[in-house]
Amino acid sequence: MPSPSHSCSPRASHPVPLHEIDEWYDEADVLIVGYGGAGACAAIEAATWGADTLVLERAGGGGGTTAMAAGHIYLGGGTRVQKACGYDDSPDNLLRYLEASADDPDPEKFRLYAEGSVAHFDWLESLGVPFNDSIHEARTNMQQSDECLLWSGNEKAWPFRDLATPAPRGHKVAKEGEAGPLLFAKLDEAARRAGARVQTDTRVLTLVIDPAGRVAGLIARQDREIRAFRARRGVILCAGGYAMDEAMFQRHIPRLAGRVQPIGNPYDDGAGLRMGLAARGAGIHLDDYHITLPFYPPASLTFGILVNAQGQRFVAEDAYHGRIGELASRQPQGRVYLIVDEPNYGRPELDGFELAATEDSIADLERALELPELALLQTVAYYNDHAERGEDPLLRKHSNWLRAIKDAPFAALECSLGKAPYMAFSLGGLWTKPGGEVLTEDGEVVLGLYSAGRNSCGIARSAEGYASGTCIGDATFFGRLAGRAAAAHRAGLSSAGENSKGSR
Repeated sequence: MPSPSHSCSPRASHPVPLHEIDEWYDEADVLIVGYGGAGACAAIEAATWGADTLVLERAGGGGGTTAMAAGHIYLGGGTRVQKACGYDDSPDNLLRYLEASADDPDPEKFRLYAEGSVAHFDWLESLGVPFNDSIHEARTNMQQSDECLLWSGNEKAWPFRDLATPAPRGHKVAKEGEAGPLLFAKLDEAARRAGARVQTDTRVLTLVIDPAGRVAGLIARQDREIRAFRARRGVILCAGGYAMDEAMFQRHIPRLAGRVQPIGNPYDDGAGLRMGLAARGAGIHLDDYHITLPFYPPASLTFGILVNAQGQRFVAEDAYHGRIGELASRQPQGRVYLIVDEPNYGRPELDGFELAATEDSIADLERALELPELALLQTVAYYNDHAERGEDPLLRKHSNWLRAIKDAPFAALECSLGKAPYMAFSLGGLWTKPGGEVLTEDGEVVLGLYSAGRNSCGIARSAEGYASGTCIGDATFFGRLAGRAAAAHRAGLSSAGENSKGSR
């Protein structure tokens, strides 16, 4: 047990020295903090590789944010479903798209993900995760059906379509409605079959560090007691992001704090990140985030145009709602409106969008929105002139979504930051090797410490390039690698050679 000095809730940012531990309440080869998609996949691999594996979950049951999600997993390179639906994809093509979608891609992680994507899909199926050989072609945020494939990113939008051959890669688990709970249920079954132990209602408070700086275990509150748990090989942090922690959100993403609805489960409070940072781990891209302005469905709204306070367009409206949300949130004065006419109008399915104005002419709409004189008139005239020819020389909106805005009445949907229902969650995380080994600012491995999911900076990165399913894909794929690396840890070395330095 911890000494009396730590009987009152140790904090994540204050690791406990090993010499203060009088007795271990329990121990395992591999301790996993958090039981969402990353934690479950880490547990499956660690236990399969022969490690005594213990998962500690703060909530009363597992699932994390994965179980709250729609159940899309971003995979490609030629999966069975892609081929069955008639789409050609390859690892190289997937890699080109992923690299184009990130500001600072990690070369090794992105390559491994692209090359291993098909095998990861096959692995998920081997666990009993179901996928139908079907595609939902309509433009939507989430298909309510059990169809599998979805265009869940910017694959068909410019400039991405010029950099990689478009292919749908959002693989939804075969279930009508939200499929995240079914996905996690299958992962949970597999982890328990592999022999992993799971203890819920256990809040991990901080790490235990030995004199050499190695992570030797952790301290948790369980059954109203403070208990010490020993990790013989390593601790894997899979405790989620920080979207629900107001202080961390304000510190790392101040521009959006108080102006967006945070997305996550109630325990996405950054505790795992703070533990890793306190153990000398380096945090990278902690100011990265995903932000969304889900103005569609209905898909007909894509025929409209988004304009800012100057009455000017700034993004192709056929882009993924995350790219649109990021660019819209950065417009001058935060003002953004979606301009539509009678044939294109529809109420967004998501509640919270308001009509800013409705008029019988573009000139009247311009005045009602208090836009600069003639600005909206010129924007609409220029857009209509080219749309009627199937062109968008300004922003290269796909010809499938070009239609002149000319039939009264005309409406403006309120899409301004702080008024429309923007939502966001944190990305970035601890700097890690592909195997999850946490690195210091000097690029040295923190012995005994691993990370995956939103506690690690993986392939889910850029706000403008994010695609639905990337977080679950990243968490499950790299959770597996972390579990494998931690299980293979022997005498200060891991299977990945953890004495070597990393590269950003």
